[in-house]
Amino acid sequence: MDFIYNLVLILHFIGLASLVGGFIVQMSSPTKGVNAAMFHGALTQLVTGVILVGMVESGTVDGAVDTTKIAVKLVIVLVVTVLAFIGRKKTPPQVALWGAIGALSIANIFIAVLWS
Repeated sequence: MDFIYNLVLILHFIGLASLVGGFIVQMSSPTKGVNAAMFHGALTQLVTGVILVGMVESGTVDGAVDTTKIAVKLVIVLVVTVLAFIGRKKTPPQVALWGAIGALSIANIFIAVLWS
């Protein structure tokens, strides 16, 4: 089961790369907006994150979950996913949406790495 957990974790990182990469690639663009990479990265992060926590909580893999940290990260990724969904329906420029998604995504990285 550890192998499957690691595969899901890799998918989680790919979602992170897509989300933050979609944000970074538009930094020099005058018409910043939500792109498909950001939307799909947010969805991937949400789904794989829930699966990872579920695997640990169910006891299929060893580990412990800091429920407060996971709750904060879940709220952030839910907000990011909703903003990305809203942004996909609007036409650029969407500087405020783009900036909020990028800032929240990077904040989630800081929480994941620095919150112990």
